[in-house]
Amino acid sequence: MVSAPSSISSSTRVPRAPDRWRQRYARRIWISDLLVLIWVVYGTQIAWFGLGNAQVSIREDSRLSDFSYWLFSGGLVLGWMWVLSLIDSRSERVIGNGNAEYKRVLDASVRLFGIVAIIAFLLRVDVARGFLLISLPMGVLILFVERWLWRQWLISQRLRGRYSARVLLVGSESTVAHLARELQRTPSAGYRVVGACVPSGKVASTIEGTEIPIMGNVNAVDRALIATGADTVAVTSTDELPPDKVKQISWGLEAGKQHLVLAPSIIDIAGPRIQTRPVSGLPLIHVETPRFSRGQRVVKRTVDLIASLLGVIVISPALAFLAISVRLSSDGPVFFRQTRVGLGGKEFSMIKFRSMVTNAEELLADLEKQQRDAGNEVLFKMKDDPRVTPIGRVMRKFSLDELPQLFNVIGGSMSLVGPRPPLPKEVALYADHVHRRFLAKPGITGLWQVSGRSTLSWEDSVRLDLSYVENWSLVGDVVILGKTAKAALAPGETAH
Repeated sequence: MVSAPSSISSSTRVPRAPDRWRQRYARRIWISDLLVLIWVVYGTQIAWFGLGNAQVSIREDSRLSDFSYWLFSGGLVLGWMWVLSLIDSRSERVIGNGNAEYKRVLDASVRLFGIVAIIAFLLRVDVARGFLLISLPMGVLILFVERWLWRQWLISQRLRGRYSARVLLVGSESTVAHLARELQRTPSAGYRVVGACVPSGKVASTIEGTEIPIMGNVNAVDRALIATGADTVAVTSTDELPPDKVKQISWGLEAGKQHLVLAPSIIDIAGPRIQTRPVSGLPLIHVETPRFSRGQRVVKRTVDLIASLLGVIVISPALAFLAISVRLSSDGPVFFRQTRVGLGGKEFSMIKFRSMVTNAEELLADLEKQQRDAGNEVLFKMKDDPRVTPIGRVMRKFSLDELPQLFNVIGGSMSLVGPRPPLPKEVALYADHVHRRFLAKPGITGLWQVSGRSTLSWEDSVRLDLSYVENWSLVGDVVILGKTAKAALAPGETAH
């Protein structure tokens, strides 16, 4: 039975004025999109035809007459802006986080040029192919750069608490606390929690483990929105919130200014695996089981092989310099080989530049007794490991000791991007669900490295590895590789 509405002790607050940041941000992107497209399209025209009055030629059997490329370029710019608006590429639902914004820009651009090609064919219009072939990729590339720059600016604003949705959480105290912690961990996503409504409705108290005020019970959402100035309601699971109540909350929101977000209990599931299919008025969320088709494996292996071969060729002088440095700085072999567990749970020999003294394995047992990080019962980590040599410390700081793993990638035992390659003794302590990480080849880098490296807890390391395995995409690999290059330049040691 749903409890009666409870009063909000903060009712004396003055309602916060609506924040128009979404409109301002979309307007700024619109203006910069227009400037970019004018520069690209007219710049391509001038580079291809010069400053003269070149004409778009019309075939003799057409009823149309020739017209200037200056006019055609203007129409192309307006059409490009139009399709970018139609596909909602500036919507607050896609800006600031994820790849959806870039996908929409690419989709709109390709569709536009397809339409232009069809119209030109039907109306017998001869448009210079070189002009179109340069405008499309150049326009998409510069739009990507422009949108990325705006995203960096938006993220910097969000880290200061601005340009974010003000979120009111509704649900049980445990689910609300979990969602609040996740949103606070990633302020760049643009969700700032300002209050919560929970079944107990303990007004003037806060959600356990956070500073988020409780604004009342689940029937006090309307007044909580006014008191907090929230523009987004995020509903999590609770037995006190029947489907009809969620519908009432939705009806009470102001269209276009207030938003409803449903947070299901499933986590770390993303991409094409999630599909919403309405059945008898019910928005059923279908979550496909992770599948790795032969085509996906071929694509990933091809990219790994080509990129690693090119990488070895390009950095061969650096590899030679590091090998000589290791050999001259301490006694022992240049390379360190260690047994790790890879695809399907099979063991393989991982190659690295030796960064420790030769008897490092013998000293490990004593170090494990002296220091074990809290919350990480499986993975041994030590910031100031006394076994590391001076040259090894420099290599570890910039992840240079892992460069020989490119040969593992060429040999097929590893991938450029994938889960962290574990030791056999770590695998022996795995829970059953952790073995799902062996569905993919281990990687030189991965989500585990670009999301905290050696500072991650064991639970977070497992969560990131399983998230990667279950949501793999080629675009995701490219993003991780880009972040790895940035993370490698930051001081710190990788998780070994």
